[in-house]
Amino acid sequence: MTIRFDNRVAIVTGAGGGLGRAYALALAARGAKVVVNDLGGARDGSGSSLSAAQLVVDEITAAGGEAMANGASVSDEAAVEKMVAFVKERWGRIDILINNAGILRDKTFAKMTLDDFRQVVDVHLMGSVTCTKAVWEVMREQAYGRILMTTSSTGLYGNFGQANYGAAKLALVGLMKTLSLEGAKYNVKTNTIAPLAATRMTEDLMPPAMLEKMGPETVAPAALYLVSEEAPTNVVMNAGGGGFERAYVTLTRGIHVAPEDMTPETIAARFEEISDRKGEIVPDTGGAQGGMALGAL
Repeated sequence: MTIRFDNRVAIVTGAGGGLGRAYALALAARGAKVVVNDLGGARDGSGSSLSAAQLVVDEITAAGGEAMANGASVSDEAAVEKMVAFVKERWGRIDILINNAGILRDKTFAKMTLDDFRQVVDVHLMGSVTCTKAVWEVMREQAYGRILMTTSSTGLYGNFGQANYGAAKLALVGLMKTLSLEGAKYNVKTNTIAPLAATRMTEDLMPPAMLEKMGPETVAPAALYLVSEEAPTNVVMNAGGGGFERAYVTLTRGIHVAPEDMTPETIAARFEEISDRKGEIVPDTGGAQGGMALGAL
């Protein structure tokens, strides 16, 4: 089976460089028409320029593909809606959205201002919400859509000095889980990727020898599968440097106690048993987890 994207239209945010550029080039190479969206700002989100996005478009067209550049900020609702309307008018449909745009404002929580926190959440979380909302009805009406969120090991497991980034990134997993349910009957599938790659976002976080083996192109195969016609839904996939793994939110079997034992002392005494991962499960929905608790009662 060869995965192709002929006659598909894809929007990739933050596609002027790094991961987004790799996604855009790979999609175009396999037949997709690509909207290369990039604000063209600095790593902390300041400034703007369309030049980065246009350079990627030039690469795609030089290789025989079809693409357009767009400089909308993902946190600008009106600009995003205008972008989506223009793409729909020009190409008739929107099949794929890859929410990749992001910024960093790393500081310890003690030194981080609320503005530092808010700005990162606005771009990563609300930017993804804004772009997804703008294409949601289009995808539902055409009974086809593939949406990819971008989480991070920071969101999944935590990293020092990235409270704002981690909070936004794990929130995207929660968003994905609900959208995968709501989009199911419309053939709109939503997944999440946790990339580890050498980009300007990570250039000072990994040693040079490792960066050489962690190019964005090592993440792109996972991204393309997760937005393909054959894609699953409700998947969190870690990818980078040739490694591909799935991440899960699991639930231990835990304990169930009688009313007279519902005390903090019981929890303390049996915490190890509650934490035992033997036989842990992955509930399909929050409702399923709640149903299990009611069933135990």
